[in-house]
Amino acid sequence: MEQKTKSIRPFIGAKDYELSRSFYKDLGFEEVILSDDMCLFTTGGPGFYLQRAYVKDWVDNTMIFMEVTDAELYYKELLALNLPAKYPGVRLVPVKTYDWGRECFLHDPSGILWHFGAFK
Repeated sequence: MEQKTKSIRPFIGAKDYELSRSFYKDLGFEEVILSDDMCLFTTGGPGFYLQRAYVKDWVDNTMIFMEVTDAELYYKELLALNLPAKYPGVRLVPVKTYDWGRECFLHDPSGILWHFGAFK
């Protein structure tokens, strides 16, 4: 391929679209509304599309890895947001260390598993 890739943006579903929109805004993503059923969330470059669509098997098997510079610091910032108290079903898992680096985990209100990791 001669064309350079500019970005990759996965499409994810939401059990409760409005609740998920609020969750991702609280998480620090910037929202761009594209239609009544879809919006784009970005973090200054990387992003994803949130859809008003829910297929249990699809959402239950969705995982997203987001590379961060410091997994421990990112975990502390997530902890300070107190998202599990604000959003039903949200779970935050502390940082784990692997041979490749470190990561923490966050389950969104629909059950999508986010990995926030830093490579060695």
